[in-house]
Amino acid sequence: MQASKLIPGGQGLASVLLKRAASVELDWDLRQKSRFACTDSQGRALGVFLPRGTVLRGGDVLVTDDGSLVQVVAAAQAVLRITHCKNHGSAFDLVRAAYHLGNRHVPIELKPDYLQIEPDHVLADMLRAMHLIVNAVEQPFEPENGAYATGGHGHGHGHGHEHAQEAHAHEQPEPHVHGPACAHGEHAHEHAHAHEHEHSHGHGHGHEH
Repeated sequence: MQASKLIPGGQGLASVLLKRAASVELDWDLRQKSRFACTDSQGRALGVFLPRGTVLRGGDVLVTDDGSLVQVVAAAQAVLRITHCKNHGSAFDLVRAAYHLGNRHVPIELKPDYLQIEPDHVLADMLRAMHLIVNAVEQPFEPENGAYATGGHGHGHGHGHEHAQEAHAHEQPEPHVHGPACAHGEHAHEHAHAHEHEHSHGHGHGHEH
């Protein structure tokens, strides 16, 4: 069977339909892909063909070509869970960690009291050097959307995710303080060229007369 339609979060579907639906467990690596093959809970081979840039989340529902529903389950996988030391640190240590990981474009799952990333011993050592606690666990991995959203991303996860992405889009220009200055510089540069052109044009007419 082929699935080329996606219902984000199963929105609008009756709970009884979701209870009867087959499911498919997918790790983060597969859920980032728009084309892949898998087997659902009923043993059916499934070919997934979604718009490029689509990212699947736990709770999403795929619709097959025969109209049947397949619910996506975020599979448990190896991840590193990062927490702060309650005796010698604070929650702000996690903010610092998220900042440094974000600078390295690392996919991060953000929770109020911990972070999760994919296994990486170099990053684990860096985080421990920052006096954070790093433990290897098996958990579903749902990193933040922002780093993976693309121009062709046709997948929204309700208003919360959409507003978060819109807010992110509005916030992006603010940290780039050079943007307005550069724009102003270009504007001034254009005026200079225009003035120079007018001056040379006027000067040329003077010679003609």
